[in-house]
Amino acid sequence: MIEYAHIHHVSLAVRDLDVAKQFYTGLLAMQEIERPPFRSTGTWYAIGSQQLHLLQHPQGHTLREAGIDTTDGHFAIWVKSHKETIAWLEKQGIEYEARPDSVAGFAQIFVLDPDRNIIEFDAPYHS
Repeated sequence: MIEYAHIHHVSLAVRDLDVAKQFYTGLLAMQEIERPPFRSTGTWYAIGSQQLHLLQHPQGHTLREAGIDTTDGHFAIWVKSHKETIAWLEKQGIEYEARPDSVAGFAQIFVLDPDRNIIEFDAPYHS
């Protein structure tokens, strides 16, 4: 069984990062935090102990139509074990994309719900 700990972050796709930052940083006064060197364009914010991640989609899309695309909107849940989560997903017959050595600084697993929304499970490396 998956042992849930907490929501780690929420990611939202945006069409224009500069416009989005004017709203989140300028109007809402959210605190920007350091973001790893992903290939995608985006910015991260601290919201208490959780985070909000804005990702500029390369084609300017904000609604999902295809498979797993981690530059699209998704939410993430921190789990205690990467290996146990994969075992649970496999037991349930849920397809996933695993990134056990992600540049994010933690292991990542991505799945799609029945409506093609992306759910990300994050865990410490090699857990």
